[in-house]
Amino acid sequence: MLVGEQFGRLFETFERTAFRLETLAVYDIEEEREEFEDFLAGKPMPPEWSDNPWVRSMTELGKSVSRVHVLRSPLSDYLRYELAAYPGNITAGERIGIIDLAQREVHGLPDHDFWLFDDATAYRMHYTDAGAFIGADQLPESRLDEYRGYRDTALAHAVPFEEYQRTRCENNRE
Repeated sequence: MLVGEQFGRLFETFERTAFRLETLAVYDIEEEREEFEDFLAGKPMPPEWSDNPWVRSMTELGKSVSRVHVLRSPLSDYLRYELAAYPGNITAGERIGIIDLAQREVHGLPDHDFWLFDDATAYRMHYTDAGAFIGADQLPESRLDEYRGYRDTALAHAVPFEEYQRTRCENNRE
């Protein structure tokens, strides 16, 4: 199982594409705790929120970074925080889609997070019940078609983040 720097190296070594499926309502990320508390308190977010440097470090090299977040409204506090950061990721070049299971059911997706790099290696993510990252297992090559299928299903059913956000704002005014 990859953790820490070993897992982080994957983002330095992939050549073309990185896709992530996110499925949790809460991620317990130690480095985000103070920022999350600030968000809940209504404090301004740091400047990197406007153009995520981590995403930019990949996209400025011509690499494609994308994700689909499968969630269910109403949003948890953590999801409101995470979605508030997405515009800076998009500015940095990430493509983000949303599947809100409260709006429509989508079948054929796993109940866990994964990363797919260069359409050639898949890593299943493992988290505690509280959303803390445990590690990632590289899946055998024999499962690549399965995870490519999950990616394709997610992308086919996802709404672009900007559209999701606009619809969400319009619905909140009613």
